[in-house]
Amino acid sequence: MKQHLVGIIMNGVTGRMGTNQHLMRSIVEIIKEGGVKISEKETIMPDPILVGRNKEKLKKLSEMSGIQNWTTDLDPLMKDTKYQIYFDAQTTGRRVAAVKQAAAAGKHIYCEKPVATSTSEALELVKACTDTGVKHGVVQDKLWLPGLLKLKRLIEDGTLGRILSVRGEFGYWVFEGHTVRAQRPSWNYRKEDDGGIIMDMLCHWRYVLDNLFGNVKGVFCLGATHIPERIDETGEPYKCTADDAAYATFELEGGIVAHFNSSWTTRVRRDDLLTLHVDGTKGSAVAGLRSCFLQSYENTPKPLWNPDIPSPIDFYADWIEVFAQEDYDNAFKAQWELFLRHVVTGEPFPWDLQEGAKGVQLAEKGLESWDKRKWVSIPDL
Repeated sequence: MKQHLVGIIMNGVTGRMGTNQHLMRSIVEIIKEGGVKISEKETIMPDPILVGRNKEKLKKLSEMSGIQNWTTDLDPLMKDTKYQIYFDAQTTGRRVAAVKQAAAAGKHIYCEKPVATSTSEALELVKACTDTGVKHGVVQDKLWLPGLLKLKRLIEDGTLGRILSVRGEFGYWVFEGHTVRAQRPSWNYRKEDDGGIIMDMLCHWRYVLDNLFGNVKGVFCLGATHIPERIDETGEPYKCTADDAAYATFELEGGIVAHFNSSWTTRVRRDDLLTLHVDGTKGSAVAGLRSCFLQSYENTPKPLWNPDIPSPIDFYADWIEVFAQEDYDNAFKAQWELFLRHVVTGEPFPWDLQEGAKGVQLAEKGLESWDKRKWVSIPDL
C-alpha cells in the first residue's frame, strides 16, 4: 500500500470550530480510519502539527487528540518542506497576513470563512495563491450536510419543479452570560474584533444559494444589535458593538427570491437550528441539518381562511420524509477529504478562495445595504 504523507499546519485549532470540527471530527478521524483511500493501493495520510498562541491550550489539545506535534512559533514551519498544507482557523482579522505568508512559502491553502474582512483583501489572497501556483480552498461545510444533500437531489431530479422562493431560518439563543454562561466567544459581538452575524453567516448563505439555487444578484439586509451588553470569558461585562441578528432578502438569477433570518437572539421552535423552506411549482421541501421533508403538488391541501374555527387541516400530515439513500459523513470531514485528494491527485476542487471572496462580498454588501437602508446589487467578481 502506497501512502502519501501530507504535512498540515493547523493554525488556530484551539478555538471551538478548529478543535471540534476540523481537528477531532475531521483530521483525527481520518487518521483513525487509516487515511483517505485513493485506490486499492494508495492512501493519503494527514500529518498535522497544531499551532496557536496559548501553550497550555495546545498541550491539552495535543493530549486530547493524540497529535503530538504542536508549537506557538509559526515562522519556522513556513520554511519546513515537510508541511505542504497551511490551514487557518484563526479569528478573521489574523487570517490575511498568515495566508499570504503561507502562499509565499509555497504552501497549499485551506482556510475557514470569512477568508477576510473585505472583498479587496479576499481577492488579494486569490492573487497571492495564483501568483505562486499553490492550490487553495475554503471551508463551505453546509454543502455536505445530509439535509441539504437530500434537498439538492430533489432539485436536480425536478421533483420540486421550477423553484420560486427560499426561506431560511437560522439561529438560537446565545446566553448573555449574566446568569447562564455564553456558548459563543465574546469577540463575535464586538465589531472592533471583526464580529457580527452578517459577516459570519452571509458568507454561508452565499455558497448555499449559489450552489443549490442560483447566483445571488442583489441583497437588502437589515442588521440589529438586540442585546447591548454581554459577559466575556473573564466574567467582565462588555458593550456589544456588532450585529447579533440579520434579516436579509436576496434576488437570485432566474427570478428566485430568498429570505434569510439569522439570529443569536431567537428561541428555536422549528425542526432544526437551520431550516430551508423551498417552494416550487411541483412541490415544496423543508430541509434541516440532517432531515428533509417533501410535499408534492398532489399532496398539497387546499386551505380556506377562517380564523373563527380551529383549522381542520393538520399542516404537517401531508409531508413525507426524504429517506437517506447513502451514508453521510461529517460535513467538515467530507470536504477535508476532497481537499486532500485535490492536493495529492489534482482532482477538481471548485470551492476555492475565489468562492470564498464571493462570500465576503455578499457580507460586505449586506453591511452596505444596512448602512444605506437600500437595495444593493452584487456585481460579478
